[in-house]
This record gives sequence, C-alpha cells and structure tokens, in this order.
Amino acid sequence: MSTNRYDLTFDKASKIKHTARLLYVSSAKYGGDWHSTLHTHNCSELFYVTGGVGQFRIEEHTYQVSADDLVIINPNVNHTEVSLNSNPLEYIVVGAEGLELEITDDFGGPFCIINCRSFRDNILFYLRHMLREIETKAPGYEMVCQDLMEILVILLFRQTNFSTVLVPAQKNATRLCTMVRRYIDTHYNENITLDQLTEMTHVSKYYLVHAFTEEYHVSPIRYTLLRRIEEAKQLLKNDDYTLSFISRTLGFSSQSYFSQMFKKMVGISPRDYRLLSQRPSLDAPFSHSTEQDL
Repeated sequence: MSTNRYDLTFDKASKIKHTARLLYVSSAKYGGDWHSTLHTHNCSELFYVTGGVGQFRIEEHTYQVSADDLVIINPNVNHTEVSLNSNPLEYIVVGAEGLELEITDDFGGPFCIINCRSFRDNILFYLRHMLREIETKAPGYEMVCQDLMEILVILLFRQTNFSTVLVPAQKNATRLCTMVRRYIDTHYNENITLDQLTEMTHVSKYYLVHAFTEEYHVSPIRYTLLRRIEEAKQLLKNDDYTLSFISRTLGFSSQSYFSQMFKKMVGISPRDYRLLSQRPSLDAPFSHSTEQDL
C-alpha cells in the first residue's frame, strides 16, 4: 500500500479565519431614486460589478467601472457609485469587518479596482451562493456565508498574485466608536436612535453598544443625552433663550422631559441653573455630569 501524506502549513492568509467577519452581502441595481452622495463605512467593502456601466467616486477621484470589475474599498474611505438609467450599474457587495487593503500597486490609496474577467466564474459562484444562503436563511446560513467569504478572499490572494493584499485590521472597534461619536457630536440635536446608528455602521445593536461603552464608558444614547445637557448649560447662561426654545433646539420631545433629565443629570433644575449661572462658584458643585449616572 502506498500513501501520500500532505501536511498543512499556514501562511498569513490563514489569519483571515480568525479576524475577518462577514457583516452583509447584497445585490444592487442603479435606479433613478439612487442618491449618490459620498459616504463611509467602518468595514471594508468589496463591490463586484455584474452588469451595466458607471463610475465609482473614491475620495477626490472618479473611476470608470463595468462588468467584472471588482472594487475594494477600505474602512472610513469616502466613496459613492454613479450610473445612467440607460445602462444601469449592477453589482454584488460584501461588507467585511477585520480586513483592510494594503496597497502595492499604482492606485496610491486605501482602495483598488481589479478586472476579474479571467476568473469571473469562480467569484460569481461564491457571491451568488452567499446571496442564496442569506435570502433563504436555512439553518447555519451565517456560518456558510462566513466560510464562503473567507474562501473568496483567499481566491483573491491567489489571482492578484499578492499585488493587492487584504490584511487584518487592527482597531476596528475604536474606529467604529470614533465614527459614531463624531456623528453624535454633529447631530446630537436630532432624533438619534440605535437602529439608525446600527444601519449606518452595519453592526448589531449589541456589538455597537458594547464597543462604544467599552471605549467611552457610556452608551451611545446616553452620550447623546450628555451632549445635549452640556449644550443646554451654555444656552441657559443666555437669558434670551426660553426653556421651551432650548428643549426644542436640542431635540428633547418636550420641555418637561428636558427639565426632568437636566435635573437628574446636573442635580438642579434648568431654572435654578440659570439663576446660579451668574455666580462664580457655580461650576464647582454642578458643572460635572458624571458617567457613573450611566
């Protein structure tokens, strides 16, 4: 009897299984209702163009794309897609956390565009299989989709001959939290919900709340409330602003709710805070809303 034995050796591609996590996969077709505005994600995105023609705007540059082009974009990179209704762009997109692009070609930025016509059948097989799994949601579909994504990335290693390399991302949670905090700092006077934040970041509510709380010792919604209260303190020092105006401007549902939350977090009512705002000693006992309240 003859036996051929082949021992496995693991290179850096094998690390994908321990770091990369599939977040979503979807198919899209450009339409008249498509709002092409520059945006970012906290994960890497892989767009495979299955039909039509169009453009990808990435940072300050615009690139023509057509069938069998693969566009890979790193986390937190501004991008959007543009096409014409006469020959609309169609693609399958995969979002993966824990992967980043390492540029070794002439693109000069955290993205690349590869034409995959020579091995399109292999790529489409895995992408379409992932779509079928996630649409039918048969038992264990999450694991199947995750494994298909890992195979797909390894195939890209092979076919690009490492001219384009996907490497594990190192501080994804921190980046996600920074993006969410920046968004809240800009939009704290709007009706921010967890559903909205998770849709923006493409992570689960549990993961978002856990990561944000680990980073800042406060939940995203509580942080929004803290930002509103801090802004309210500044507005209350101006007698021209009524409590009704302040509560409405800062996005509180009512003046009574504003007053209730202000007193709970600061220790005194908004009216009392305003009366005491002329006193130099005000900031000593009351200015700090602590995160122990969380």
